[in-house]
Amino acid sequence: MHSINERTEKVVDDFAAIKDWEDKYKKVIKLGKDLDQLSEEFQIEKFRIKGCQSQVWLRPSYVDGVVSFKADSDAVLVRGIIGLLVYVYSNATPDEIINTKSDFLKEIGITEHLSMNRSNGLASMMKQIHMYAFVFKSLHDKGVMNADNF
Repeated sequence: MHSINERTEKVVDDFAAIKDWEDKYKKVIKLGKDLDQLSEEFQIEKFRIKGCQSQVWLRPSYVDGVVSFKADSDAVLVRGIIGLLVYVYSNATPDEIINTKSDFLKEIGITEHLSMNRSNGLASMMKQIHMYAFVFKSLHDKGVMNADNF
């Protein structure tokens, strides 16, 4: 399993090879199409990310001290963006997530091409990922290594 840093480097490298924004946009959409669909039982208010113009759901799990995410969205581009975040931030410890900045999104050119509403949505997604990481870190500090039932 690769670290968050290795995954962000891979994302940056993959997108660096693409010069045209429209092709980057198509790649993000393809990432969304490749994202495993989140079961409808988890597409509920409890897992919905507030602050997004589209419907976006993010379901965390915490098993053996490692955080994983499953996500979905009703908008194609947003589904790709959340898929990118799930790829980078899943399979990491809470500390790794907390200590990893989202600079890679700017580096690959995603943030500069988003509308204000989409930028706000992206900020809400990052905030939610970090919030879950802080919750799991708190549980970890109390000796809890598994929390898959929210």
